[in-house]
Amino acid sequence: MGLSIDMIKESDTGFHGIIPTRLAYPLGKISLDVVFGTPSNFGKEKLEFEVVDWESQYHAILGRPAFAKFMVVPNFAYLKLKMPGNNGTSITVHGSFPRSDNCDRNLQKITSKFGVREELNAVDMVTDHT
Repeated sequence: MGLSIDMIKESDTGFHGIIPTRLAYPLGKISLDVVFGTPSNFGKEKLEFEVVDWESQYHAILGRPAFAKFMVVPNFAYLKLKMPGNNGTSITVHGSFPRSDNCDRNLQKITSKFGVREELNAVDMVTDHT
């Protein structure tokens, strides 16, 4: 992509839910142009991404700020995003059920690298005795 480590800016974001009971921190953030659609009908916006140095089942995660900028209507049941294009017709981004399922399966492998099982077992033991 032609990116360098110098392009990463300081971030004050912490991620919840990556490691139970602890915050996980990114290396920093970077602003990138994101384009959806085709050359004849597209949407383009500059989005800010948090850059992390840990293995993940995702390469990029788009959240509410990205959806708002692109005016996206998500349909999670059908794995589709709809948004207005530049020529007045809508753009539909199609997800993949097999890829989504594969990501979920890989999550189990990845979380074991963070020691999540041990921490979850400790949390379970505490909640079982209360």
